[in-house]
Formats: sequence, C-alpha cells, structure tokens
Amino acid sequence: FSPPPQIAALTDRPLSSLCSQDQLQQKIICPGPVTCLTASPNGLYILAGVAESIYLWEVSNGNLLAILNRHYQDLTCLCFTDDSSHFLSGAKDCLALVWNLYSVLQAEPSQIPDPRHVWSRHSLPITDMCCGFGGPLARAATASLDQTAKLWEVASGELLLSVLFDVGIMAVTLDLSEYHMFCGGMDGSIFQVDLCAWPVQRDRTFQTERENGKIFKGHRNQVTCLSVSTDGSLLLSGSHDETVRLWDIQSKQCLKTMNHKGRHALISTTPSSSAAEGCCCLAFADEVQGLLPCFPKGAVPPDTPERLRRLRKGRSHPRAPSSRHP
Repeated sequence: FSPPPQIAALTDRPLSSLCSQDQLQQKIICPGPVTCLTASPNGLYILAGVAESIYLWEVSNGNLLAILNRHYQDLTCLCFTDDSSHFLSGAKDCLALVWNLYSVLQAEPSQIPDPRHVWSRHSLPITDMCCGFGGPLARAATASLDQTAKLWEVASGELLLSVLFDVGIMAVTLDLSEYHMFCGGMDGSIFQVDLCAWPVQRDRTFQTERENGKIFKGHRNQVTCLSVSTDGSLLLSGSHDETVRLWDIQSKQCLKTMNHKGRHALISTTPSSSAAEGCCCLAFADEVQGLLPCFPKGAVPPDTPERLRRLRKGRSHPRAPSSRHP
C-alpha cells in the first residue's frame, strides 16, 4: 500500500510542503501563516487560507494561479468536490462560499471572480465543512460555533437541512452513502444525524435526551476532526484531549484509543488495497504524523466503494422544502 502525497503547513510559519513517500516534492513560501489547507482529489491543485485570502497553486510546478479575496475575516476551512470541479471556503465572517474552479482559472489576473454561491445562514464563525459524492451535484455540510450544522445542495445553493445542537459544532462529515451526518461538539460529544428521517423537516433540533442512542461519548475536550470508513461501519475522531478514537457506528462503542501529543488538525481513513487492514492518516497543528493501522481485518471489503456507488445511484434522498434564500 502506497499512501497518497501529503500536504502540510505550520500555523505559526508561512510555509507549506508537498511530500510523497517521505520525499519533499515542493516547498511553497506563503505570505503569512496558513490557517487551512487542502488539495484537489485529482492531485493538480493546492488551496491554502492565509488570513482572509485564498491562494491557489499548481502542484506540478508550484506556480501561484490565483488569489481570491472575498472573505472579510480569516479562513477556517477549505474543501473540494470529489471531481475537483468546485471548492468551498469557510471563514470567521460566518460565510461559506462555493467556487467554480474553471471560472477561477479562466479569470483575468486583474479580476477577482465571483463565487457561484454565498451561503450566509450561519451567525457565528464556520469551523468545518465537507462535500459528499457527486461533483457539482453533491451536497455539502457546514459546521459553526452558532451550534448548528447545515446541509446544502452545491448545484442550486439551496439549504436542505439545518440542525440545532446545545453546543458549538467544531467538525462535520458525511458517510459515503450519505445516510448520516456526524457532528463533533465543543464538549467532546459526537452526534449522529439521520438524513433520511421521516417526516422531512428543514429545521430540526437535536434532542439530546431523546436521541441519547445517537451520541458517541468518550472524548474529554472538543472534537476537531472526523472521518467515516468507506463501508460506513467505523468512525474516526480526533480531539483536543490529544486522543484519536475508533468507533463502531452501530453500537457507539469505542474500539480503540490512540494517544498523541498535539492538537489534531486532520484525520482521514485510508483502506488498504488488500482490505486486510486499514489505516488512519493524522496531521497535527505542529507536525505531520504518518499512517497508523486501526481497522480490524476484513472491516472494509475491497468492492465497498463500487457497491456504495450502485446503492446511491438507485436511491434518492428525501428532501427538505425548498428555500427562497440560498
């Protein structure tokens, strides 16, 4: 199993690096400390948030392609759609912006392209975001300190769902089939939200007492990153309590706890090619960590991604009533 190239940045230094198999490929000097960083799934582009600006580089040669200044406060999160055609940005100004990558690349150097959508329904800084499967037709989730997580449609910009919790939300992710949304709270709790629940309500309140069976409990500090295995059975979580936990989603039981010094900035599941043992990739605010084995043998069947694609193709999700305010 060969891990994909990794990108890393230090929050206190204006430097980002691209590494592959322990070899440094590119080193980019940034104009300031990097607050968020991501790479396109096709491996061609890198995005970084520096203060309130978004910087776009080409991986092959390190050329700076664009600087986008549409946010009013520091960037907090960036993510691409799975086909690399669009990317999303979130910031402390409570705004989430959707960008068309082609439009950004085709814009004149003297012009700043307009985002495709401006999502302004959060009332406090955005802390995390993620995109589902489907390219420009995907759904995206945003999390905020305003104690809500929201689900959007990328193509139309429509708000599909808003869930209110009793704590600020620091991390959000979707399972591959998008049956569930997982939200990490400031108190260390992880909440599981059913996206196919009936009746469909666009505005929903997570009732902690009633839905206690949908809460993962174990972290002692805020949960900052989440990742779901490709078969939807396992959940990885990183927290400021300096632990990474592996959970069984159905039983909500913690299967394994890994202790690491430093605050987790990124966590992702990486099933191996043989499906014998999976790994989790960890990154920290002050260093980069490698791959750690964490999945039990046979947990991720080799044909899982294809089976989930077939499942999603033949199924449609219930949708919330249309919103007049994108």
